[in-house]
Amino acid sequence: MSPDLNTIAAADDLILPFAIEGAPVRGRLARLGAAVDEILTRHDYPEAVANLLGEACALAALVGSNLKFEGRLIVQAQGDGPVAYVVADYDSNGGLRGYCRYDADRVATVSQDFARPGAKTLLGQGVFIMTLDQGPDTERHQGVTPIEGETFALCAERYFAQSEQTPTRVRLAVGQADRGEGARWRAGGMLIQAVASDDARGDTEEAWTRAQAYFETIGEDELIDPLLSGEQLLFRLFHEDGARVFDAKPLSAFCRCSVDRIKGILAQFPAEERADMVEADGKIRVTCEYCARVYAVAPDGIDVGGV
Repeated sequence: MSPDLNTIAAADDLILPFAIEGAPVRGRLARLGAAVDEILTRHDYPEAVANLLGEACALAALVGSNLKFEGRLIVQAQGDGPVAYVVADYDSNGGLRGYCRYDADRVATVSQDFARPGAKTLLGQGVFIMTLDQGPDTERHQGVTPIEGETFALCAERYFAQSEQTPTRVRLAVGQADRGEGARWRAGGMLIQAVASDDARGDTEEAWTRAQAYFETIGEDELIDPLLSGEQLLFRLFHEDGARVFDAKPLSAFCRCSVDRIKGILAQFPAEERADMVEADGKIRVTCEYCARVYAVAPDGIDVGGV
């Protein structure tokens, strides 16, 4: 039985898997609210950089939520442009984090020529990488493609075509909305894929063509609308054929940094270099790139605490 769409409250920070009824097409819908806002506001990113990182986070959640093992899906890109490096990290428990390294002056310069510069303009000549990490005792699986186009959605479609030969379409959106608490960042995305089918080839291709036609009607505003639930959006798109919705997978902002991790990193430096890091109060301070938390560490490894 289809849910009563009038009773569904728009929910955030989740991945909604779905399948189009009677068609060899599966998909996932990402809705990010507080989680992506936390990630993007930890650093004072320019709007264009925040948008790029928001796309990476939504994409990592869309792709990573389909993992069949405990581990991580890492989306990253690097190039010679104003943004040197962007990374979003999803783990199989639904945790999400992200970070950008950029040159503020160069970003400001290219932003003068575009309403919102995208991936190619910000990253320049470089590569887009998706990495599957199943843990320290396994070898990572990594796919690399050139950065082409102004959105990570195009990069992802090229990745799936080249690395997995799976017909895939991706749409991503990032923006801000005010629900009475001030402007907050939001991100959304949708991914659809053609899957193996026992139907005749012609029927499969027709179903995929039809699904793409519906997919093309998605508006970026719909993907990040705080008043539109994921179920309502899927009904808008696929009501003629019907979409079966599966259990949602929750998302949350997280960071892997800890006192022990910081101590481990510092232990890799020679004693002379650690001595040069000591500040006037006798402690070494280390800032996590992801969450911006500052750790104050005593050189002897005792009296460690977060600040």
